[in-house]
Amino acid sequence: MLRKLYIAASSQHVGKTTSTLGLIAAFRQRGHNVGYCKPVGQEIQEFGGQWADKDAHLFAKVMGFPLNTEIHSPVMLSQGVTSAFLDNPASFDFSDRIRKAAAYLEAQHELVIYEGTGHPGVGSVVNLSNADVAKMLDAPVVLIVEGGIGNTIDRVSLCLSQFKEKGVPVIGVIVNKVFPEKMDRVRHYVGMKLAEMGLPILGILHYEKSLSFPIIQTVLEAVQGRVLANEENLDNRMEDFLSGSLVDTEKLLHSQNLLLIVSPKRIFSAIQKIQEITLLHGIEETPISGIIVTGDGLHEIPVKDYSRVFAYVDKYKIPVLATPFDPLGSVIKISKIEVKINARTPWKADQAVALIGQYVDLDAILSYKMGETP
Repeated sequence: MLRKLYIAASSQHVGKTTSTLGLIAAFRQRGHNVGYCKPVGQEIQEFGGQWADKDAHLFAKVMGFPLNTEIHSPVMLSQGVTSAFLDNPASFDFSDRIRKAAAYLEAQHELVIYEGTGHPGVGSVVNLSNADVAKMLDAPVVLIVEGGIGNTIDRVSLCLSQFKEKGVPVIGVIVNKVFPEKMDRVRHYVGMKLAEMGLPILGILHYEKSLSFPIIQTVLEAVQGRVLANEENLDNRMEDFLSGSLVDTEKLLHSQNLLLIVSPKRIFSAIQKIQEITLLHGIEETPISGIIVTGDGLHEIPVKDYSRVFAYVDKYKIPVLATPFDPLGSVIKISKIEVKINARTPWKADQAVALIGQYVDLDAILSYKMGETP
């Protein structure tokens, strides 16, 4: 059985972390003792007194292991590290840190999954590209690439050259985020071209819209806002917008987890209309998961309306944000959010596990032996 595996991606935001999480969970469900490591991290966070890459924090929470930075996130390329390395490479022991972490994990687990960073060349500035690290670990690679045809094939070809140069074997490719109506075409044409490259498609995952839903905390950061009420519910998910200037009845009746975007002067009339529509149609729970008051002008809400607005907000514990942007500016900022799975979205982890378990050839991965041609 395969003892170690390196998960790489063609670029950012293609679903590498989600796929890694799903693979680990699927292998564990089969009874395998699986370990995890993020050898090189770029997005460093502190939680519970531990500094580590944000993905290491996520996996520690989801997998239920005590996070040890030296083991699970041995190299952290925080701000200023790369320039310091270029000034004096001999003062850094990055490779030693990764090897020590790997030796420990591989002694504790029957299978260790290493998660890469960005595209295959990321980390080259400190001699730790994905290809460099996979070579150091003597780990074969599964490549995650976003769905399509031409661009997907081009990306795979480019990535493959990085690993070939280092003599790192690539087991196969998982094609992610494919629109359901294009699944057959992608399977046929991408599969045909990858076969010419000697690469199998290990799985094709359809685009799952719910995995792209942000939480209100992410919205807060995108609109540079501040919290006015119910900060404890910033983990609420947002599935769509609702304009406060023209409350869409159909959307209100057939959607959930809506983000109400409204000016201070219209907030009462918007909430009053929402109440009237939901009451008329017998909807007991609110479809609103968050409210953004635009223009950062909560003080402009008429005094006579203030208590009635917050009676509704308090009843359903709806988080309320204020932003300096106008409604259009807020929508533009939110539409540019790149949603990533994290420790505050456990429901996404469950969906990732289901997708991988159903659509990826786990046997082909586990049965791979170093030195074989995929």
